[in-house]
Amino acid sequence: MVAKVVASQVEPHFVLTGVSWSYYERTLEELADQHVRVAYLDGVMEFMSPLPEHEGVKKAIANMIAVLAMARQIKLKSFGSTTFRREEKAAGSEPDECYYFGEIDSISGMKRFDPLVHRPPDLWIEVDLFGNSVPREPIYARLGVPEVWRYDQTGQLVIRLLTSEGSYTDSKTSKIFPFLPMVEFARFIPRMIEGDESAVMLDVVDWARQLN
Repeated sequence: MVAKVVASQVEPHFVLTGVSWSYYERTLEELADQHVRVAYLDGVMEFMSPLPEHEGVKKAIANMIAVLAMARQIKLKSFGSTTFRREEKAAGSEPDECYYFGEIDSISGMKRFDPLVHRPPDLWIEVDLFGNSVPREPIYARLGVPEVWRYDQTGQLVIRLLTSEGSYTDSKTSKIFPFLPMVEFARFIPRMIEGDESAVMLDVVDWARQLN
């Protein structure tokens, strides 16, 4: 039986339970051109339509990562909110933003994620301002995402690293950017949200080039 549950009156979303994998895939095809995010875990599917507040935060972080990689001359390939899914793991979702770093030739021509061919993103960005009904970390773990940056309603940016046991743990440092003082990096986020993004990005570049 499939049940519809209205889970929030703030960021519009609802949940379906008892959903087959084939129904999930058909839904993704039908929603391909719509601004709707879909998460799937063990037969539970959540739909969410992000609001401007959410999108402002995610773009702020995305722009800062892009200029950080440029300033440090780190190879980067971004795939935005691409859908990543694994049928055998009964899990799928879209990041707010995601990135590959360093070796990017193997995924540069990726049209659709294939877990037998492509590695999962090196970095997954999650902006969770209103709470999710479907837990996200089990999805990321089943996909094999090694590092997640999570920004929540408290304004904190938290690094979560995948352990050998298949769960995530907090970390003060990023494996991708080990030189990066995350507390200082996070202080640029409200400036990006509230002010002139171009000016702040120039400040990020200058700051990043001075880091050891």
